Amino acid sequence: MSDGFLIEYDAAAPEAKAVFDEIAAARGIDPRQVNNFWKAMARHPAQMRRMWSTMRAVMTDGALDMRTKEMIYLAVSVTNACDYCVASHTAQARKRGMTEDMFGELMAVVGLANETNRLANGYRVPVDDVFKVP
Repeated sequence: MSDGFLIEYDAAAPEAKAVFDEIAAARGIDPRQVNNFWKAMARHPAQMRRMWSTMRAVMTDGALDMRTKEMIYLAVSVTNACDYCVASHTAQARKRGMTEDMFGELMAVVGLANETNRLANGYRVPVDDVFKVP
């Protein structure tokens, strides 16, 4: 599809094609198989380039391993109600070893955190001194 919303590789501007090529090389796929998020981003190549640069910098092993990062991304995506990101990062977390039990516990934490965050905000609970960063 190249209906103006999702830009396929062959219809992309040269700047976007360059990013498609980098994504494909990093993932070991054909540039025509790059996922729909990037096809949507290709509408604005400068923003696509910035997002790809940020994605490469953040979503790599570091102090946190990739499974943990994917699970955090998934948790935030659930909270933000981003169906696309939930699907994408669930798949990536599973690929990196997230089990069904881990997914269940993660969803329990997401639900609990969302509830307690809203209660703390609603009650305007002041932060305890012991929790404040000096």
